[in-house]
Amino acid sequence: MTAHRIDTHTHILPPDYAQWLRARNADAGGLPIPDWSEGAALEAMDARAVRTAIVSVSTPGVHIGDGRDARAMARAVNEYCAALAERHPGRFGFFASLPLPDVEGALAELEYAFDALHADGVILLANTHGIYLGDDAQKSLFDELNRREAVVFVHPAHLPGTVVPGVPPFAVDFLLDTTRAAIKLMTSGTVTRCRNLKIILSHAGGFVPYAAHRIAVTMQPFGVTDGIAQLKRFYFDTALSGSPTALPSLLAFAAPEHVLFGTDWPHAPPPVGAAFTRMYEAYAMSDAQRASIDRGAAEKLLPRFSAS
Repeated sequence: MTAHRIDTHTHILPPDYAQWLRARNADAGGLPIPDWSEGAALEAMDARAVRTAIVSVSTPGVHIGDGRDARAMARAVNEYCAALAERHPGRFGFFASLPLPDVEGALAELEYAFDALHADGVILLANTHGIYLGDDAQKSLFDELNRREAVVFVHPAHLPGTVVPGVPPFAVDFLLDTTRAAIKLMTSGTVTRCRNLKIILSHAGGFVPYAAHRIAVTMQPFGVTDGIAQLKRFYFDTALSGSPTALPSLLAFAAPEHVLFGTDWPHAPPPVGAAFTRMYEAYAMSDAQRASIDRGAAEKLLPRFSAS
C-alpha cells in the first residue's frame, strides 16, 4: 500500500529525553518507556502506509519535577523534533511540548516553538500534577494559542489519585482523563472563548462520543447550554480506537472531517498497533470518509502537508 496517511497521534522519544525519563524511574501510563529510533519510526510509518507523522512526546511529558529542568527538556525535545522534520521534509511534523503547569515557561516556549522552530501545534497533557486543561491559571496560554489559531493535541496522563491494583492506567484511566479534560475545557469557558483553536482529543476522545448526550445534559447546570455543539468542535483520532465497537460511536457523533488517523506508535507495541490498523482498514465506510480520515481532515488542519 502506498504511503499516503497522515498520522497525528504518534510519539517520539529523543535519546536524551528517554535517558532522562529512565533515570527518574518514570513510566508511560503504567508501561515502561519504549525504545524509539529514527529508522524504526520510518519503518513503522511505511508498514502502516503513513506518509507523514506528526510526532509528539507522550505522558509523562517534560514536567516531572523541577521547573527549570522542565523548561530545559521542553526546549531540547522541541529542537530535536524540528531537526528531525528538517532532515525528512514531508515525512515528519511535530507538536511542541510545553512545560505546564509553568504557564510563564509555556508561553515562552510556545513563542520559540512556533516562531523559530515552526511547530505544527502543541501537545498538552489532559492534566499535569492534577491541574486540568482549562484551569483559570492557564487563561493567558489558551488566549495566546487562540490568537495563533493553533492545533492543540490533548493527550492523557496519570489520573490524580491512587492507581487501582489490577487496572493499569493506560487501559481505561487514560480514556477518563481525556474526557475530564474535554469537560473542563467546556465548563471553564475555554471552548467558547477560544473559537480559533483546533483541539484534537486522543483515542477517539476517551468516552466523549459514547457519553456525549449525557455530558451535554449534565453540564447545563454548570453554564454549558450548547454542550453537543461544543463537543462537536473537538477533533478525534483513531489511535487504539479503530475497532468495530469504537468506530461506530465515533463516526456517529464526530462532525464530518473531524476524525484523524492515529497509531500511538511506539507506545502501542507493534502487534497491538497493527491489529487496530487492520480493524480500521476492514471497517466498512465510504471511500470519501476513509480518504478524509487517512489524510484529508489532517490536511485541512495542517495545510503545509497538503498534497495539493
